[in-house]
Amino acid sequence: MIREVGLRDGLQSIQTILPTERKKEWIRAAYDAGLRELEVGSFVPARLLPQLADTAEIVAFARTFPGLFVSVLVPNLRGAEDAIASGADLMIVPLSASHAHSLANLRKTPDEVVADVGRIRAARDAAGSKTVIEGGVGTAFGCTIQGEVKIAEVLRLMQALFDAGADRVCLADTVGYADPLMVLDLFERARAVAGDKLWCGHFHDTRGLGLANVFAALQTGVTRFDACLTGIGGCPHAPGASGNVASEDLAYMLESMGIQTGVDIPALLTLREKLAAWLAGEIMHGTLWKAGLPRTFEPTQVTAAAREATWNTK
Repeated sequence: MIREVGLRDGLQSIQTILPTERKKEWIRAAYDAGLRELEVGSFVPARLLPQLADTAEIVAFARTFPGLFVSVLVPNLRGAEDAIASGADLMIVPLSASHAHSLANLRKTPDEVVADVGRIRAARDAAGSKTVIEGGVGTAFGCTIQGEVKIAEVLRLMQALFDAGADRVCLADTVGYADPLMVLDLFERARAVAGDKLWCGHFHDTRGLGLANVFAALQTGVTRFDACLTGIGGCPHAPGASGNVASEDLAYMLESMGIQTGVDIPALLTLREKLAAWLAGEIMHGTLWKAGLPRTFEPTQVTAAAREATWNTK
């Protein structure tokens, strides 16, 4: 239900370089708190993102945890080859529906990224790998550089990703422009195209609507969402795109609604305290850590077996 993306999306957006051993401690604590899907890094040149230079080592460590689904981001074929060699369970190929943002972020047009996905699929199949390919369609609700992004273009690119060989797609509100009605509209149309292959929603809380947008997407049948502990994250090539939905806030909302997440929220809040100390000086987001859990809160009861079934994504 919750894919924790802080180890990639969060860390790439801040100045602090978290030591490898701290990242491993983060993974261990997240696993102990019940999270079973983590995006742990990105296979990009270290000179571009020194925060993620240890991704191969982090993937190897994460793969030692039974039932943990390990995701990475790859911007091109070289990164995909590294991801395949690492044994990552899933690689996310970012594609921006905004032509202007795509050029700023990847120096490629959206259709050039689609062509890359075709090459990545061929390399994956040739290697006999089971690594899942997810096309991440960003700026799906608008762009701070380009402005309007038409729904028809988002849907066209989704279909193009499938035609090129992507196994799944994700829709992302990269700059926090979406509202719940916009989400309902686009996700309903996207579900008509992709069905259950519309794998995930990625919302930013830039304007305070992140959780509301998650709720709207839930109404369309999407059940998996990206989130980041402490709500850090964003996109360096999209001005103002700060603040992912906070994992702890999302887990609380879902559990309060009676939706099983498998997450031990107090344990997640304890990890949040550690992260705040490790990243001292960085701006943190989220609200649950301030107010605490209500006295009336009753988490959804879930057995260990049911928790593993919830995260049986392989």
